[in-house]
Amino acid sequence: MKLIIIDYGAGNIKSIQFAFKRLGVDAVLSNTIDEIKAADKVIFPGVGEASSAFKMLQESGLDVVIPTLKQPVLGICLGMQLMCNSSEEGNTKGLGIFDVDVKKFSNTVKVPQMGWNVIKDLKSDLFTGIKENEFMYLVHSFYAESCDEAIATSDYDIEYASALQKDNFYGVQFHPEKSSIAGEQILKNFLELKTNH
Repeated sequence: MKLIIIDYGAGNIKSIQFAFKRLGVDAVLSNTIDEIKAADKVIFPGVGEASSAFKMLQESGLDVVIPTLKQPVLGICLGMQLMCNSSEEGNTKGLGIFDVDVKKFSNTVKVPQMGWNVIKDLKSDLFTGIKENEFMYLVHSFYAESCDEAIATSDYDIEYASALQKDNFYGVQFHPEKSSIAGEQILKNFLELKTNH
């Protein structure tokens, strides 16, 4: 299996690579458009600030390529947020894959949300073998609003979408690579999704 992690300068890539290595898969870093298009599965990571990350995508032409991919794509953390319509962080336009906007948590809670929180309302093959109210590890100050494309929700200040899916595109706000056995199961489930390209 050819698994590509999109390398655009805004990823916590090492821990993701190690997580897949534990599952017996070598994840290759690439920002080459042809190589990304030819992959069986694609990981779209992201750590950092939305507007500068989006600029890096634009500079490499990946902002145009990612929405056209036909194989399963998994956005993680900021990667998921960049797949939405827009983000309040840096007033950033997103890729528009998920029809939802990303908002900042209010000042009534500690920001960023950092640590373990539960995911619930699970709906997707991505969560095979994962039980309701499983704990996942999160670090974020912005959230995707609850919406029709939500396949998991969490509560922090308000209920928000902690995972999204549309067609072959999946996104998780939490870090499966840092979420112990349950997170590893989600990555394994992603590897087992059917590839349609």
